[in-house]
Amino acid sequence: MSDHTIVLSTRDGQSLSFSCAENEDVIAAAEKADIYLNAQCLSGSCGACIARREDGELELGEHSDDALSEADVEHGQVLLCCTRPRSDLKLALPYEHDLIRFEKTPVREATISAKSYLTPDTVKLELQLLPDEEGTLSLDFEPGQFVQLGVPGSELIRPYSLANAPNWDGSLEFLIKLRPHGAFSTWLHEVAEPGRTLSLEGPSGTFVLRDNGLRPRYFVAGGCGIASIMSMLRRMAEWQEPHPVKLFFGLWNEAEVFYREELAALAADYPQLQYSICVAQASDAWSGCHGSAVDAFAEALDAEATEPDIYICGSPGLIEAVAEAAAVRGIPRERLVFERFLATARVGQATCCEVA
Repeated sequence: MSDHTIVLSTRDGQSLSFSCAENEDVIAAAEKADIYLNAQCLSGSCGACIARREDGELELGEHSDDALSEADVEHGQVLLCCTRPRSDLKLALPYEHDLIRFEKTPVREATISAKSYLTPDTVKLELQLLPDEEGTLSLDFEPGQFVQLGVPGSELIRPYSLANAPNWDGSLEFLIKLRPHGAFSTWLHEVAEPGRTLSLEGPSGTFVLRDNGLRPRYFVAGGCGIASIMSMLRRMAEWQEPHPVKLFFGLWNEAEVFYREELAALAADYPQLQYSICVAQASDAWSGCHGSAVDAFAEALDAEATEPDIYICGSPGLIEAVAEAAAVRGIPRERLVFERFLATARVGQATCCEVA
């Protein structure tokens, strides 16, 4: 079986290379060379390892259409966990070199400090990270990234985005949507309580802020997709970054609304932030935005004098709708920074507000 050379280029112009046999995928081959690329499910179902083919022939294995849509494929996108080379390959990664690890992701432990219900099926989970071997409490991550939470003594591991900004005291916050028959949902709802210990692996993910000068930043979030965006906004507020910022937070109905107080407090501390909580099926009593986050985003974009940077976190449908609205207004898909979170109703499968 022939070996081929894989050359990866990062968004900041750096490159790295390694060998890959025709019968192995790019992720596995990279790990043999101690290169740990962003990946999660390793089965083509999450989309975390997306990249773009620039040159060479490959075989793309089976994958979820939600993880890699037809539009993605048309734009030359691949999933590295499903990609097997048929020649030397040149692939472009949609993130910077410093998001690549050259050692395995560390595993830490944390205890539950609080569990609260923001709605009947939306849980805010607060953890306190335990010191690592060097006595360090903090978790080194970029706002927008996620970690894998695991229940000790079981194989139950699920990825969730951090909602807090980086800190030194090891306090962590997650927003988790409970799903019927979800394995982690069931444990979280029925078993989890303050004092319980969880394992934590990470950080991972490439949904992070990009430095493009002082252009406006637009954020579109659906449901628990607000978690990673809140992490970004909280960091921007801490640094009082001068970008004009608009957030469009979409929910189906008023019963699903959460984080009203948190968003109001953040906007009071960060005057650059304007936000809309958009309820698609709002009653006459709802005082916020009536309609979808996509419609509110498109309306604001029409009135914007400067093309903004656009960040999206939510379902595949939300991503595609925002991408279409942006394309109509002259902003190509390649300019968007997005992260899909995928949920499934299959019993025993990951079903909570998970990121890809």
